[in-house]
Amino acid sequence: MSGVDHKNEDFDVVVRGGLWFDGTGSPGAVRNLGIRDGVVAAVTSDDLPVGAGTEVVEAAGRWVMPGFVDTHTHYDAEVLVGPGLPESVRHGVTTVLMGNCSISTVYVPPVDAADLFSRVEALPREHVLAALERSKTWNSPREYIDTLNELPLGPNITAFVGHSDIRASVMGLGRSTDGANRPTRDELAAIDARVSEALDAGFLGVSTMTNPWDKMDGDRYRSRTLPSTHASWSEFRRLHRILRRRGRVLQAVPNLNTKYDVAFFAAASTGLGRKPMKTSVLAAADTKAERWVNRIFGPIAYAANKIGKGAFRWQHLPTTFEVYSDGIDLVVFEEFGSGRAALHLQEEMGRNDLLRDEAYRRWFRRDFEKKFSPRVWHRDFDDTRIVECPDESLVGRSIGDVARERKLHPVDTFLDLVVEYGREFRWHTVIANDRPAVADRLIRTEGITLGFSDAGAHLRNMAFYNFGICLLRRIHEGEQRGKPVLPLHTAVHKLTGELADFYGIDAGHLRIGDRADFVVIDPAGLDEDTDRYHEAPLEQFGGLRRMVNRNDRAVTATAVAGKVVFRAGEFVDGYGRTVGTGRFLKAGVEERGPAPVRTTEASASVG
Repeated sequence: MSGVDHKNEDFDVVVRGGLWFDGTGSPGAVRNLGIRDGVVAAVTSDDLPVGAGTEVVEAAGRWVMPGFVDTHTHYDAEVLVGPGLPESVRHGVTTVLMGNCSISTVYVPPVDAADLFSRVEALPREHVLAALERSKTWNSPREYIDTLNELPLGPNITAFVGHSDIRASVMGLGRSTDGANRPTRDELAAIDARVSEALDAGFLGVSTMTNPWDKMDGDRYRSRTLPSTHASWSEFRRLHRILRRRGRVLQAVPNLNTKYDVAFFAAASTGLGRKPMKTSVLAAADTKAERWVNRIFGPIAYAANKIGKGAFRWQHLPTTFEVYSDGIDLVVFEEFGSGRAALHLQEEMGRNDLLRDEAYRRWFRRDFEKKFSPRVWHRDFDDTRIVECPDESLVGRSIGDVARERKLHPVDTFLDLVVEYGREFRWHTVIANDRPAVADRLIRTEGITLGFSDAGAHLRNMAFYNFGICLLRRIHEGEQRGKPVLPLHTAVHKLTGELADFYGIDAGHLRIGDRADFVVIDPAGLDEDTDRYHEAPLEQFGGLRRMVNRNDRAVTATAVAGKVVFRAGEFVDGYGRTVGTGRFLKAGVEERGPAPVRTTEASASVG
């Protein structure tokens, strides 16, 4: 698509000479882009006039594409106190989806939301609670959207309403997390009404979770599973009927112990004799623990979509799934009973007493060595690396190697290190997506979409804010080797327009008339920096040092609604405080032009 709409006015921004991709999957072309009033007004090979107030982005030799759509984030608390969400925006993300995994902050009070979020997403509860208590003024989905739009948002925001959020708000958090209770007929009607209310307001759909590994935080109902895990299939079918009728999306995390409810979600998406239901499920991955699993994702999607005429999608992280842990504070220990018992104890001294107990250690060893127990983590202490420890002689070694030196069982060595050094003992391992050939096959598989960054969660465990850059690096290196993984324009489409079209939001495209959300990529910067480890303080959460990414040579500029907010490694003055560019994108609604001007300054810190 090419054209010019000059209107005899200066452009606000001109992007010159870049290889332009429109997000539809069409091949790129060298073009100049003119942007006016937050919208793409010109796409042409001709020179564009530049006025005194025009910002020029020189893009020769670079790629210009729609901003990335991150479909799986947990920014629900962070956005309230740090609405710029800079760790995503600096990596080219211009639209983020919140409210995933059944947890949102729409209906429940702050203390309930903090208990739902904090342990599941490894966020500091005191800061989540403080953010919500300070910011929550809304009592309905429409008021929630209005509150977000009053913030100086950096990227665009859109959201699911969480099944656990709704269920807890209707039944009460205690009853909703107790499997002995079932919602009454009136409560089921109230759940349906709140789902419809959120969809009416513009939410994408409903997120749910049936995986029992994810546990409640706080002191009241600690270690109970989330409210949505206690829902019956009949309750799910009520939700599905609403979503199917309205053409909205179900985002689901299946039970990773039994796995059979994947079939239920896939079947629910089918359209034989009825309208299909858009369904997005976590997650397609090549796990080290179960090497055979990567083979099932394509056939399940094929059966649901081709045979069943459905709208089923897997979410996939297009990079190596590596994690870090401070001591035992890592979600994979929720996979088995002895690990859950340790994480149940909040106070370190009490936890250490448990970890020293010989009966507990025997239990932990039995759990750890079960060959056929369901798992995501490989549980191989030889496949680890100690990265920080007061005993510097251990740094760089595996836990298994230390165990052999000490002539101890690896489990005993691990528990000894946790007891001795606590959270100062930091280690690393790779969970999934470590085989390039399999990873390349997964991103090419029909029915698999890209995302699952978990941005805003697991702050000390992982950082995938740059998932789009990681994918583009793989594509670029494949082209350079003469063994392309995907055509570049297809990869861009998978990061942008394909996602926006599936979720039904006005994003992911960069054509005349589209809102000017874009990123400029320098292929020369797609190098080993994408894999390097970085930390940065999150001031809004008490200065917690979270894992981040830094690929500023790759992303030379990011713009939201026609405003260049990040350029040459720096954000514009006032970004996320007095300068807001994003807005809440409602499902099925065009949101063109610049966001309303905000003058309210966001808080620099909470708590």
